[in-house]
Amino acid sequence: MVFHKSLTRELTFTAVGVFVVLLAILLSTQAINLLGRAAEGRVANEAVAALIGFWALGLFPLLLILTVFVSTLVVLTRVWRDHEMAVWLSAGVSLRNWTWPIQRFALPLALLVAVVSLYVGPWAQQRSKQYAEILKQREELSAIAPGIFKESKAANRIYFVENYSGERGAASNIFVQDITEGRVATVLARAGKVETKENGERVLVLENGRRYAGEPGSKDYEEADFERFTVSIGEQQPLIGPATNRQALPTALLWASNRAEDKAELAWRLSMPLSCLILAFLAVPLSYFNPRSGHTYNLVFALLAYFLYQNGLTLTRNWISQDRIPVLAILLPHALMAGLGLLLMAYRSRPSMRFGQFLMRGLRSKA
Repeated sequence: MVFHKSLTRELTFTAVGVFVVLLAILLSTQAINLLGRAAEGRVANEAVAALIGFWALGLFPLLLILTVFVSTLVVLTRVWRDHEMAVWLSAGVSLRNWTWPIQRFALPLALLVAVVSLYVGPWAQQRSKQYAEILKQREELSAIAPGIFKESKAANRIYFVENYSGERGAASNIFVQDITEGRVATVLARAGKVETKENGERVLVLENGRRYAGEPGSKDYEEADFERFTVSIGEQQPLIGPATNRQALPTALLWASNRAEDKAELAWRLSMPLSCLILAFLAVPLSYFNPRSGHTYNLVFALLAYFLYQNGLTLTRNWISQDRIPVLAILLPHALMAGLGLLLMAYRSRPSMRFGQFLMRGLRSKA
């Protein structure tokens, strides 16, 4: 039909705009957070873009679900506000006839949500952890920014370099202060670099410098010049192993696991595409707008329904992970929201009837 094509086209254009706006807001917020951590030295500068990308992949299913819900609300609210819905209703197109084109629009996005939540999301979580772990295990000298005092991970050594060459891995005008068993040792060197021995030990090789050790004014105070001085900075640690947290576990492992936490995570992932379809259906009656009133209270009720739905799913997932309820209980929030959508759909098909009268008539017909 004509309205099927026009509705699908308008939904598509609106969804693209909504998705871009939501993604820009979330990415800018995360980018500001990571840039602040990078300025403090907690995250490497070159890692910001990669971590933002992994974070966006993990949040992609939720963004798509919210895009489908908001796009449907915006488009159908405009149809009601511009009196187009009154024209279609007078032409014999009931509100239920809008369900199929809405679901046809939401179904491909729900399939994409399923693919991302079941496969791409766990991979992104694991890669993000691996990348962050690799950066943590970098050589301490390469993590130093020129002109900034940097404390080692063991909090017993402080570094300062005036210039650093990332390509050659060498630094110049180096200051190192080491505190071991209460003894303070200060080393000043013109140049230095980090090397890894065959046994995996990492050493800081300093050249052409001077070393001060001990407490100034005491008898055991040492002062010496050197041409080459080696400082051990630990062993090369192995990279992160297999995924251990639930969000990073592959779906196949969750399916074969009998742990309550793994069952809860699997139920959550399977709920994502189903919630996308249910929210798209729920948006049809929630988009009702009375042009005479001029108030957009329907958007407030729609947001309230969305938050109740997501919080209900989160609460159910937590209870499943605590082994308080069976895994099939995850279907209860979906059933409640689907039932609410059917109830509102039947009520909006009779807009002249008050909600209390509609409920009373429904109860009498069942009795």
